[in-house]
Amino acid sequence: MFITLEGPEGSGKSSQLPALAEFLRSRGYTVLTTREPGGTPIGDQVRQVLTRMENQGMSPRSETLLFCAARAQLVDQVIRPALARGEVVISDRYADSTLAYQGYGHGNDLTVLRQLLHFATGGLWPDLTLLLDVDSAAGLERRRSSGGEWNRLDDYALSFHQRVRQGYLDLARSQPERWVVVDAAQPMDAVQQALRQVILRRLEPALS
Repeated sequence: MFITLEGPEGSGKSSQLPALAEFLRSRGYTVLTTREPGGTPIGDQVRQVLTRMENQGMSPRSETLLFCAARAQLVDQVIRPALARGEVVISDRYADSTLAYQGYGHGNDLTVLRQLLHFATGGLWPDLTLLLDVDSAAGLERRRSSGGEWNRLDDYALSFHQRVRQGYLDLARSQPERWVVVDAAQPMDAVQQALRQVILRRLEPALS
């Protein structure tokens, strides 16, 4: 099964992923975790280009193509082989991030982006996408106070991040069979429990 965690900045995806993977391993699943952009040596180099503050002049089209390049490498080198081995793959971001950020955020044509994503992923889409939803301003404040690196993408205007969040919610409404929205404003333990319950309902439907 291929599971993705999506959400605006400060939604807590990266913090929730390790505990979620360990929980599934404790139930006997072989789990591979990865992140975007990155997850491969080539992808990690692209990540540096995308996130560096000195690259403020990057155009939205360049940004889109760099994300797609990193994603293509990740799919071919990591995700497809793991799925072929029967593993559960959980990715911190995937193709829907491009629709939300480069589509809704920057205003690039969604039809064109979907064509690019089909090429970059070879048509591989998640079985389940968990949207950790949080107010944009609250999420950015979380990012600032977390002590982590503030990068070029974080530095976009609040209005950009609000469009991204709305984009995610629109995407979730358009494909309810794949998306589940989780309130990420809850305490971390409550969010973790909600994520576990959703995933177990998909992996172990007889127990739900």
